[in-house]
Amino acid sequence: MSTEAASEDEVRGRIENFLRRNFPQIQMHGGSAAIQNLDLETGEVTVMLGGACSGCGISPMTIQAIKSRMVKEIPEINEVHAETGMGGGHGMEGGGMSPSFPGETLDDEGRDEDSGPSAPF
Repeated sequence: MSTEAASEDEVRGRIENFLRRNFPQIQMHGGSAAIQNLDLETGEVTVMLGGACSGCGISPMTIQAIKSRMVKEIPEINEVHAETGMGGGHGMEGGGMSPSFPGETLDDEGRDEDSGPSAPF
């Protein structure tokens, strides 16, 4: 049993190193990547991207790159599941929060209250 635990720890370490080495922009842009689940029997790993990755326009491309490159670099991994928390039943689906933009404010009924910036004169 200790061999299995050491093996899982080793694979986890390689996955974490892979993410740090191949995707430094995740942390540089205020995001994070964490292993949510690892199943060595099936060779599946679930990686959760958080922080600034949630709602980022290029996170789908980052997820695709992680999925295609991790299975090539780490032989124990056959399939990668990666999420930002925005899709797959999370985030905006089912009454989640809508995106907002700087300077945008809405009243209690969802109407735009922000008339824009006022002139300095």
